[in-house]
Amino acid sequence: MMGSEVIIVPAMFGVIFGIYYLYISSRDKERLALIEKGTEATIFFNTKKSLTPTWKVLVINFAILMMGIGLGIFVGYLLHTQLLVPEEVAYPGTIFLVGGTALFTGFFVTKKLVSQQ
Repeated sequence: MMGSEVIIVPAMFGVIFGIYYLYISSRDKERLALIEKGTEATIFFNTKKSLTPTWKVLVINFAILMMGIGLGIFVGYLLHTQLLVPEEVAYPGTIFLVGGTALFTGFFVTKKLVSQQ
């Protein structure tokens, strides 16, 4: 019995296509309007080149996130075994809390890295 999967899969593809179509058509309309006004097309090109490579930013943020998740698992284990916090609360709570803190820290580390260069 195939019911929902017959509807869901085409709907997902339709949503993805719709978003892509709206993006392309609105971008083209903006560019045509600028051409009609006679303005320059330099706003479409990124003239400011970032000195920090994107891969460095991704690696730093990913590494800090993974360390945060590892620390969250360790703290969750300590909460569960030493303070007898239920396992269903200790692990997800500390993983998300410390993982979010790690992402926040990664933001500031990346900001400092970009401002140094």
